[in-house]
Amino acid sequence: MRSIAFTTVPPIEELRSDVEYFRIAEYAGSEAMAIKVCPNGLPGLVFQHSYGRTAIKCIVTDSGRIVHMPTLFLHGQITELAVMNFINGPFVSVQAVLKPHALKTLFGLEASMMTNANRWYADFAAEALNAALVNTKDGQECAALLSGFLLEKLGQALPRDLLIEESLHFIQRNIRLVTVKDLLEHLHISERPFQKRFMQTVGVTPQFYIRVRRFNEAIRLMDTGEYDRLSDVAHALHFHDQSHFIRDMKQFSGVTPKSVSQKVNQFHHDEIGASYLA
Repeated sequence: MRSIAFTTVPPIEELRSDVEYFRIAEYAGSEAMAIKVCPNGLPGLVFQHSYGRTAIKCIVTDSGRIVHMPTLFLHGQITELAVMNFINGPFVSVQAVLKPHALKTLFGLEASMMTNANRWYADFAAEALNAALVNTKDGQECAALLSGFLLEKLGQALPRDLLIEESLHFIQRNIRLVTVKDLLEHLHISERPFQKRFMQTVGVTPQFYIRVRRFNEAIRLMDTGEYDRLSDVAHALHFHDQSHFIRDMKQFSGVTPKSVSQKVNQFHHDEIGASYLA
């Protein structure tokens, strides 16, 4: 990932409850690229282009789906490894990385309808935004335009599901050992209504969301160099056994934990998630 320059921009104060941050990726090379993107538990609003046209040739998922993308799109939860195939030449990509609940709060969408799906800019009244983004001079200006668009959406926001937002905060604070049972006890709610509300707001079950976030935490722990053995990482994250750890690492990264540990420095990993060259 050395040929791609990454920059992150924090959201303005008004958007911090719904936006993680903006990530700008700039590629100045001439060769085509393919990047494997791991699930991260976060939806997003993405603008990308190469000389005014889409830079993404196609996205191929682990299950074989082939998706063609416009320059500006909104995506929901991604539950499987995906390969983003880029066209030849330089490109700029700017992603507004949204909080897990933001599809509902900002766009009024039931998140479960957006899982492994996307909407093109015309579907959410963003034609003018797309036209303005194509004519920007750099990624920072793109991020500012996306920020303004999301601020307008915030002004039209639906009532928030504060219980689900608290569950997400609780998972984040306790990712190494949290279970759904812990959530139910903390929130004083029964399982069936909680599962339904979580699916509507986040787009996946709480069990799956915890698995994805714990996988990303495993990548982060490997990258610290503080653990000599993979079994120590699995133990630190309270996996039931080594087989569960291996299964999740392979499912979400496409390679075994040993392979991940051997080339963890080749991964681009931050608070958003992990990706690497295919």
